[in-house]
Amino acid sequence: MHSILAVDDSASMRQMVSFTLKNAGFSVVEAVDGQDAYEKANSRDFNLVLTDQNMPRMDGISLTRKLRENPKFNTTPNLILTTESSDQMKQAGRAAGATGWLVKPFDPAKLVEVIGKVIR
Repeated sequence: MHSILAVDDSASMRQMVSFTLKNAGFSVVEAVDGQDAYEKANSRDFNLVLTDQNMPRMDGISLTRKLRENPKFNTTPNLILTTESSDQMKQAGRAAGATGWLVKPFDPAKLVEVIGKVIR
């Protein structure tokens, strides 16, 4: 079973993402912000990281950059799921190593489809 680290400072968004992914057959670990996610990522392996952008302590792009610096996460798909949709923000995400950029509110079927395409 593929395991996904779902990161969002909004409890309701974490619940929606978790529910969607668990129903699609994924194992999900939740994190409340980038710092929490980074600590959890270092304690186990994940097949994919799905992170919000705007969060306290560490935002999604910073989390992506930090994970990419760790050889363990060099090739782990990293999707940013956020309300941010500017090209400038998307470019910053790509530059940090994000695999993809999804805009909230998300379509559950589309989210599962995208994850299916990028997960190994």
